Amino acid sequence: MTIENKDIEAFIRLFERSDWNELRLEVDGLQMVLSNDPAAKPIVRQIAEKPAVRAVGKRPISAQPEKQKADAAAQDTNGLVAIRAPNLGTFYRSPNPGEAPYVDVGQEIGADSEVCLIEVMKLFTPVRAGVSGRIARICIEDGNMVEHDEPLFYVEPGTG
Repeated sequence: MTIENKDIEAFIRLFERSDWNELRLEVDGLQMVLSNDPAAKPIVRQIAEKPAVRAVGKRPISAQPEKQKADAAAQDTNGLVAIRAPNLGTFYRSPNPGEAPYVDVGQEIGADSEVCLIEVMKLFTPVRAGVSGRIARICIEDGNMVEHDEPLFYVEPGTG
């Protein structure tokens, strides 16, 4: 049995539509954990056999300092709309390393605008704004981990 990107995407969609708190899956050397609990333990052992999942690109991973999270939360968000992480993973501002970011502060966006990528287990999920307006703040540094529902951007709503 070969696990492909479409299979993983189907599991993620199923999990997001469910009322489950956690999904753990092990198939053909691939181990996957989906959880709404930020304290959930990831699988940390090495997998001997590589799953048949194609990576879009390799990027460095770094942990976001707690101070940075606290500072972003403390800033005034009155009247701004948050674009939130749809799942936990690594936040990327551009489609590939070295390329221009999807959006910058001050940029006008539409509800369908792609604003970033979230990567988990080599699966890259594009994040759409879901709101029209102007990017007022970027809350996360490129390459840092984010948690489910964590604010990624704040948007000043408008007609963008």
